[in-house]
Amino acid sequence: MTAPLVDPLRAAAGGDERAFGVLYRELQPPLVRYLRVVVGNDAEDVAADVWLEIARDMRTFEGDAAGFRAWVFTIGRHRGIDQLRRHARRPASSMAEVPDTRSLDDTESLALEAISTDAALALIARLPRDQAEAVMLRVVAGLDVADAARILGKRAGAVRVNTLRGLRRLESMLPATATRPDVTPRSRATLF
Repeated sequence: MTAPLVDPLRAAAGGDERAFGVLYRELQPPLVRYLRVVVGNDAEDVAADVWLEIARDMRTFEGDAAGFRAWVFTIGRHRGIDQLRRHARRPASSMAEVPDTRSLDDTESLALEAISTDAALALIARLPRDQAEAVMLRVVAGLDVADAARILGKRAGAVRVNTLRGLRRLESMLPATATRPDVTPRSRATLF
C-alpha cells in the first residue's frame, strides 16, 4: 500500500465511506487473486465476507498502511480456511458457475488480461499449499516476509524458502517458449 493511502486509512477508521472505498479499490484485486488460489471459485464470496468484517472492525484497527494490508490478508486467510472447512462438510453444488456479466469499455484487453491472470493463478494453485500461499502473499499481495510469516503462522525463513521453491516450481511449469522476465539476483533479493 502506498504512502498516499495513509490519509484514507485514517479517514476510513473515522467512518469516512469514500476513504473506505479508496482502500477497497486498492486491496480488493490482490485479495481476490489470493483467495482464488486458496478457495477457488468462492473467492469473490469470501472477499465480500472479508470486507464486511473489515467494515465492522475498522474503528478498532490500529496501525499503519502496511499493517492494514497485512490485517486484510490475515482476515482473508481466516475466512478462506473457514470456507474450505464448510466445503469439506457439505457436498458440492451441481449448479453451474454464473458468468460475470460486467460491461466495461475495453472488453478485448480485459478478456486477455483475465485469461493471463487466470492462467497464472491456475499455475500457482497447482503448487503445494504452503508454496502457493507464500507466493501469493509475497508476490501478488506485496506483503513483506514478516507480515506473510505472521499471516501463515510460520517463521520468516520458512516463508522465504516456500516462496523461492514456489517460484522455481512455477518457472519449471512454464513452457520453454514462454517469455520470462529477466530476474537478476538483485530483483530476486527484494522478494526475500
